Amino acid sequence: MRLLVGRIGRAHGILGEATIEVRTDEPDRRFAIGATVQTDSHGDLKIISGRVHNGILLLGFDGISDRNGIEKLRNTMLYADVDINEPSDDEDEYHVLQLIGCQAVLENGDVFGEVSDVINLPGQDLLAIKTANGEQLIPFVHQLVPTVDITNKKIVVIPPSITGVMK
Repeated sequence: MRLLVGRIGRAHGILGEATIEVRTDEPDRRFAIGATVQTDSHGDLKIISGRVHNGILLLGFDGISDRNGIEKLRNTMLYADVDINEPSDDEDEYHVLQLIGCQAVLENGDVFGEVSDVINLPGQDLLAIKTANGEQLIPFVHQLVPTVDITNKKIVVIPPSITGVMK
């Protein structure tokens, strides 16, 4: 699946490096030297250099050797082909697209709703679940989401109102 992984920002220096707004959880993998990223308007770009400077990712691309060349690419979105079903090193790590559309059920098997979004917050992620009573947000932590079955598109949830955590 083709996913957005970054955006080219301003040029950095005079040798054709660009600042990158990272939009992936795996920047080391997506922006590795030798990797190719796709764009909508400038074809594929092969990464020939990469480094972090003051917390900002800087990349150099094959065929672009000066500031003017990079400035022409400013605000260009970068995409990568990603297999969202590829096994992760962490068994409790899921891709957002794997979770959206999953049926959320209570521990007793009753249908609670359907996952409509995953909201990424600094402290933890929240599952947005569309229910008959409107949208419910459930912290995506093991205590409240004990089972995630991606294969069968089913997630067991314990809404905070049931546990008494949030009254």
